[in-house]
Amino acid sequence: MSHNPDPVVSVVIPCHDYARYLPEAVSSILAQTFRDWELLIVDDGSTDNTVEVARSLIARHPDRRISIVQRANGGVSAARNTGIEAATGRYVLPLDADDVIAPTMLEKTVAVLDDSPGIAIASTDVFTFTDDDLPPQAMSLPAYSRELMLQRLIMFYCSLFRREVWQAVGGYDESMRAGEDWDFWVGCVEHGFDAHHIHEPLFGARNKDTGLHVEAAENDLAIRARIVANHPSLFKPITRGWARAVLGQDAENCLPDERVPDDILTRAAEMDHFLTAVMALQRTARVQHYHIQRLEKELAAHRHAAGSLAQEKDPTASAVSAV
Repeated sequence: MSHNPDPVVSVVIPCHDYARYLPEAVSSILAQTFRDWELLIVDDGSTDNTVEVARSLIARHPDRRISIVQRANGGVSAARNTGIEAATGRYVLPLDADDVIAPTMLEKTVAVLDDSPGIAIASTDVFTFTDDDLPPQAMSLPAYSRELMLQRLIMFYCSLFRREVWQAVGGYDESMRAGEDWDFWVGCVEHGFDAHHIHEPLFGARNKDTGLHVEAAENDLAIRARIVANHPSLFKPITRGWARAVLGQDAENCLPDERVPDDILTRAAEMDHFLTAVMALQRTARVQHYHIQRLEKELAAHRHAAGSLAQEKDPTASAVSAV
């Protein structure tokens, strides 16, 4: 029996009731120019046909290392941890079931980690897309900075990292419903891991009106408090005290702006500005897309009317073409 060496990359896709999106996510993995990967689909207690869709995808691609792991519903952090625990690659890429990656994502991020032993994480810019055929919108992110990471989320969850990063940090915090990716990256800062950002949109995030990113935006200060409490050595004593109060019995009194420490309030304002800019970009793209569609319909109707008018003026034209 031939020995099958471990893959370089393990892609982990948690999926809870997203069977309708799963084939698109898997297709983006199959299209990678870098081929030495395995894919673990983690069914997080889905109530739809996620398991059937996953098994169908596995059966259709017997030459690829695709497997399914089933577990009781525990949330995205628990599902990611389960998948990474079962993974065998030296690099890990988390990918949610409703998102995609560009064909060269693995090729370019693997090259960063292979060429730079001191770099533990490779991130990229992002393109957002929707379900209503809007053109994708690219969004640039800043170069990696440990200080900036403590201020706001500058790196999306879908970034390639060395397996030992996950081991050192202790995995994703399974008690966090939202903001778990930011907490994980802050844990990387705490453990001294460095990252490199590729200024190219290689990760595709599906823009929806629902999802964990919406919950994170709506609970931004509470998530910040949890991150401060999880990594107290990185923050000032006054900030640690505020976080304890927010997570304790005095949350309502601590969330108004006048009670929030300056560093946290400034960071929250920066994140709010960032999210506002993203949503404005999406709204502009949507308006432009629908305007173009309307113009195309009007132009087609105009051409049809012009053609009908020409036939009325020259009835012999249709007769000649019929001969």
